[in-house]
Amino acid sequence: MSRRRTLLRTLEAIAWAGLLGFVGVRLWPELAAAAGVGGVNTLAPELRLRTVRGDSLLPDSLAGRVLLVNFWATWCPPCRVEMPGFEKVWRSRAARGFTIVGVAADAGGEEKVRAFLEQRGITYPVAMSDPALDRAFGSPNVLPTSFLIDRSGRIRYVVRGFFAPPALALAVDRLLAEGAAGRPTPP
Repeated sequence: MSRRRTLLRTLEAIAWAGLLGFVGVRLWPELAAAAGVGGVNTLAPELRLRTVRGDSLLPDSLAGRVLLVNFWATWCPPCRVEMPGFEKVWRSRAARGFTIVGVAADAGGEEKVRAFLEQRGITYPVAMSDPALDRAFGSPNVLPTSFLIDRSGRIRYVVRGFFAPPALALAVDRLLAEGAAGRPTPP
């Protein structure tokens, strides 16, 4: 009996370690962004996009802003869940220099994406994905994938999978407080 109990405890410990490891790997990028630790710190690709509403997003209009580039699709459940929270974070911080650019990876085309956005009240800029844009961001193969870019144009954090809006808000607030060189702005 003792041997069986030891085996069960060992298996339980392995199962817990595996579960905690999985959760840690999935949550770490999001937690790191919120806490301001770790990160990527590589130069972001230059964006030249036309949104599904017909607006142009050019490098000059995005320069000096904190930017979230979010690859998503209308059929993606985690994408649908995070978008209303992204909208709130964007609306509350846009005047301070925060922008979200959604990149729709839908095969259904602009009309389908436009209808989806209108139906859900999503107003931040959204463009359609294309092969060149995908390559520029390393061809994200997980949806959603979010790239958080600082004011100096450097990708600071990459979150593959759901990005909880409270974690995004903390990360954005921290980056908005930094100057273009990545240092806190004077009060």
